[in-house]
Amino acid sequence: MPAFTYWPTFPFEGDLRVKRLLEPVPIEPPRHGDNPSECRACSAPDQAYIWVSDRWRVRALDRPTGLPAVLILESRSHLDLGDLPNMLAAELGVMTVRLERAIRSLDGVARVHVNRWGDGAAHLHVWFLARPYGRLQLQGTFLALWDDILPPIPEDRWRENLALVAAWLAEFGGRPLAEPPRINWTAPTTLATRERDDALEPAAAAEENDDVVVPEPAEGNGDAPDDVTENPKDEPGRQG
Repeated sequence: MPAFTYWPTFPFEGDLRVKRLLEPVPIEPPRHGDNPSECRACSAPDQAYIWVSDRWRVRALDRPTGLPAVLILESRSHLDLGDLPNMLAAELGVMTVRLERAIRSLDGVARVHVNRWGDGAAHLHVWFLARPYGRLQLQGTFLALWDDILPPIPEDRWRENLALVAAWLAEFGGRPLAEPPRINWTAPTTLATRERDDALEPAAAAEENDDVVVPEPAEGNGDAPDDVTENPKDEPGRQG
């Protein structure tokens, strides 16, 4: 067995064996998108991405995985890495650094792994995988395998991370399209009940202790004292 199977970062244990190496094929099969008219990346709408600009787009997977963020940077033009003109090649370097910084700014992210394989699709796509802070067992080349092994992170955290990255990128241009999870702003229903209970405490104490005197209401028309507000809009937690 190769030495990496004994690395502490290797995700598997137990009895393993190496697959038989197949004979090379004389002609490699076409990749998806070798025919531009069939390219899914070219036909995908901007709404399928978390951030877009005139020349670049960033997308996420369709559901949470085991890592804080897994994002893919794509050129808007149907080009592969070696086909990029000088301007886009220079921008690819800038976008790689910018997206790495955006992902690394997330809470709990220690490193960002950047990978480009290109065996499955002809349209340029560069992978960015966030390694969680403190998870030393996830260091190195097996992070993509661990992403499929670990339990998915909560969806609300995943959506928040996507929205933060999109907003970070938008500081330098483009449009953020990822939305953070909705927050339930409903005030607790026990708030008014708790306030009424607090108001009744002096009277309750008087019943239990004869030495405590509860003042009688002042004579007059029965109006409330000046320092008592009966408008429910003035209660804490109700404004807005």
